[in-house]
Amino acid sequence: MGLFWFSVVLIGLVLVGVEGYPAEDLVVKLPGQPQVGFKQYAGYVDVDVKNGRSLFYYFVEADKQPDKKPLSLWLNGGPGCSSIGGGAFTELGPFYPTGDGRGLRKNPMSWNRASNLLFVESPAGVGWSYSNTSSDYNSGDASTARDMHTFLLKWYEKFPAYKSRELFLTGESYAGHYIPQLAVAILDHNKHSTGFKFNLKGVAIGNPLLKLDRDTPATYEYFWSHGMISDEIGLTIMNDCDFEDYEFATPHNVSIACNNAIATANSIVGEYINNYDVILDVCYPSIVEQELRLRKVATKISVGVDVCMTYERRFYFNLPEVQKALHANRTNLPYSWGMCSGVLNYSDTDGNLNMLPLLARIVKNRIPVWVFSGDQDSVVPLLGSRTLIRELAHDLKFQITVPYGAWFHKGQVGGWATEYGNLLTFATVRGAAHMVPYAQPSRSLHLFSSFVRNRRLPNTTRPPIDE
Repeated sequence: MGLFWFSVVLIGLVLVGVEGYPAEDLVVKLPGQPQVGFKQYAGYVDVDVKNGRSLFYYFVEADKQPDKKPLSLWLNGGPGCSSIGGGAFTELGPFYPTGDGRGLRKNPMSWNRASNLLFVESPAGVGWSYSNTSSDYNSGDASTARDMHTFLLKWYEKFPAYKSRELFLTGESYAGHYIPQLAVAILDHNKHSTGFKFNLKGVAIGNPLLKLDRDTPATYEYFWSHGMISDEIGLTIMNDCDFEDYEFATPHNVSIACNNAIATANSIVGEYINNYDVILDVCYPSIVEQELRLRKVATKISVGVDVCMTYERRFYFNLPEVQKALHANRTNLPYSWGMCSGVLNYSDTDGNLNMLPLLARIVKNRIPVWVFSGDQDSVVPLLGSRTLIRELAHDLKFQITVPYGAWFHKGQVGGWATEYGNLLTFATVRGAAHMVPYAQPSRSLHLFSSFVRNRRLPNTTRPPIDE
């Protein structure tokens, strides 16, 4: 009997190997996970063996026909925040944490309905990604892009069946820096490689930081236009603040009047509003954490969204049985898993870099670029992103190929969109926020599905029948 079961297990492992998947990274089942038909993998890819630097990944097959669907990489921003905790288990992955923080529930609008999904905790120092060389935690945009390029090459060695598959690069927030720089590294690779070439097919980034001197004033324009600050404060900021050449670390060209107005605006908005989603209620962590310890359901619902999911997720990922199932934390890190890194020393000047020239190079290589914005986000609001994409299209001499107008989903307005030169799309997602799939899962899945299928967002809908 024992020999029979050993043979069955051995055959199973051989089959996994034949398919081109690493048997050791197969996630058999996560604690409290509902039954699903797709496979999951998680583990490490060593990007610098000498320094002992490794990035943790989580890979989810498409729900149906994974061999016929593309591969999409998702990166969260920060810089220094986890794509596993963000994208994979709060936004677009197949599962959400349950209210008690000890199990998972299925996300019916997971993006793995349209694509195979790859999430990476990047750079080292984020989540379970680590280095044995402490100086590696001093990182920035250039080193992050290099490591992600290396990661993808080595990940393909683990999953050779995906080498020729269509690849889409996606992310949000500071991934407005990560994704364009990675795309350019891939284009450089393809230009110089005489062997393997990435099959890059598209770039999509949500509420992305692209150009600080445009994205920063957009926050205060958003506060003012949404009634969150007074006319007096709003006008003072617009008239007295010179955001030209504004910098992250050491803002200059900022007058005393401007500085005072910005401080007042931030104070008025206060901590009782979620700046990343201004229509959501806030979660009170002390109450939630107490309920989680007491095994009570801590879920708090606001506009159909669990506003305490971030605390439930942190609790879940720090359960030893969860880390074991994910093959995570193999070095027993001296700190608990957290959404954003407490050990990373990321460059405080790289945020000043202008990403528009990189986006220009990507589209000049005939790679479609989509920028999408949740319209309830005040941190990187649509007001700045829309302007930047229009200016980029103007610089590229792109004509408008789809005029700005509503797009539809399930008979309702899903948002507004425009397209330039058949390659550059800007779209809003109505009722969404900084984390678009978290706030509007169904609309965001429609947008993502259209993106990977190279289809425009539908700009017509059947009118309602009058009774």
